[in-house]
Amino acid sequence: MQPRAVAVWAGILVLASLNGAVRDLLLAPRLGDPVARAISTVVLCLLIGLVTWFTIGWIHPATPRQALSVGGLWLALTLAFEFLAGHYLFHKPWAALLADYDLSRGRIWVLVLVATLLMPLWLARERGLFLEAPR
Repeated sequence: MQPRAVAVWAGILVLASLNGAVRDLLLAPRLGDPVARAISTVVLCLLIGLVTWFTIGWIHPATPRQALSVGGLWLALTLAFEFLAGHYLFHKPWAALLADYDLSRGRIWVLVLVATLLMPLWLARERGLFLEAPR
């Protein structure tokens, strides 16, 4: 189950990168950075939901705990990529990376992290993937 979850996360990473490029190249120049970031955050949450909907059966968590572990793995990989690659590969300062978490400045990136964690559990339930406990 875990290798499949990592493969799906890699696909989400590609979509997130494309989403960020659209934000920076098309949306931000036209709408301004705060609005572009908000739109990009909502779009990425929807993309995560869409990818999860189509792949959760293939990942095949058998229990709610396993589905939550998929979300936890995705969250850990996302945070590791964001901070480690963001700082060491893309040379962003730590303060710039942490700025996305400042809700007082209208940064709602944290919604992506919540979606990343909870989508596998929610959509596995919606798709009826969990076996009912014997009565």
